[in-house]
Amino acid sequence: MNWRYRHTALALCTLAFTATMVARLVISPLVPRITARFGVTNATVGLALSGMWLAYALAQFPSGVLGDRYGERAVVLTAVGATAVASLLIAASPSIAVFMLFTVVLGAGAGLHYSVATTFLAKQFDDIGRAIGVHVAGGPIAGLAAPPLAALVGSRYGWRAGILLGVAVAVPVFALFAWRVRPTEPGRPDQAMRERFALGSLVELLSRPPILYTTALATMGAFTWQATASFLPTFLDVGGELSTALSALLFSLYFLVHGGTQPVTGSLSDRFGRDATAMGTMSAGVLGYGLLVATARFDLGLAPTVGAVCLVGVAMSWGAPVQSRFMDLLSDAERGAGFGLVRTAYMVLGASGSVVVGTLSEVAGWGVAFGLLAGVMALGLVTLLANRLLGLGY
Repeated sequence: MNWRYRHTALALCTLAFTATMVARLVISPLVPRITARFGVTNATVGLALSGMWLAYALAQFPSGVLGDRYGERAVVLTAVGATAVASLLIAASPSIAVFMLFTVVLGAGAGLHYSVATTFLAKQFDDIGRAIGVHVAGGPIAGLAAPPLAALVGSRYGWRAGILLGVAVAVPVFALFAWRVRPTEPGRPDQAMRERFALGSLVELLSRPPILYTTALATMGAFTWQATASFLPTFLDVGGELSTALSALLFSLYFLVHGGTQPVTGSLSDRFGRDATAMGTMSAGVLGYGLLVATARFDLGLAPTVGAVCLVGVAMSWGAPVQSRFMDLLSDAERGAGFGLVRTAYMVLGASGSVVVGTLSEVAGWGVAFGLLAGVMALGLVTLLANRLLGLGY
């Protein structure tokens, strides 16, 4: 394959996504040291992390509007630069209140990246499924490397040094992106910002049946992804009675499979269709979560558990075909703000996955909690099958 400018753009957008994800993921392994330093509870730091992820979700739509106004390159650089600055300020926080404030700022700054970068890549590639699959793989790559590295650095040099890993990754990525990615023309440089936030136009876009249908699919996927990212190690440790070290290793395996299959499912969606590929990921989810519950309940051994984790990793690659589906439905003029709007919608709704599954695990046990995730994947699969078999046209 001849290396072209669009491949450089794809590589650097993926690195930028990795940088924004690293800065967010390095905080979780350092929570015990942060709580000890400030003398607060896990709930307090957990509130800060919830605020960070909520700010990340809410930033998706404004980022699309800003991309249309100022060009995608400027917004991506702002996102990576804000990630570096916010990470530095978190590391320097003198109190828990300041720590919480800058953690939310980190979420908002990092949230500016994904929607505009995806819109930018859709302009560069005809096979957008593969491009989106490679781009979204930047997140799992960060998930594979950042937590253990942060834990290692934090144990040796303190939690502030662990947080600074976000700065160490974001700064060189910012420089590379500024150097190698050409300036981009804004799509709507003269349109007043208040017009883009008009309630009527937002409701109109979200209420289109195909967009509403795809948003429902994405919400099911986001709900399951959020719960898995939050509780898979705990399920394996407590529900599956594996060692903490082995549970962490399997969690890394999950991220490895998740990242490696995103480009594959994206390419498959270009070749065989978005819905057919999404049905494959949902089917993997039904099998994977179901097998996880069965292995924990009946003590089937390590091999089925490893297989189940791999299936779950494949299942969570739903993002490539479903996000490509959004791009197919949106016109060139709508992709910037429109994709940001639908991402905000399904991410905010999907964020409830952690709360629901965490609560259900306390009330009914881990088997029921993860059985719910198998049920959500089954609902997504049935929804896709109904659209195809009944000719609903969504």
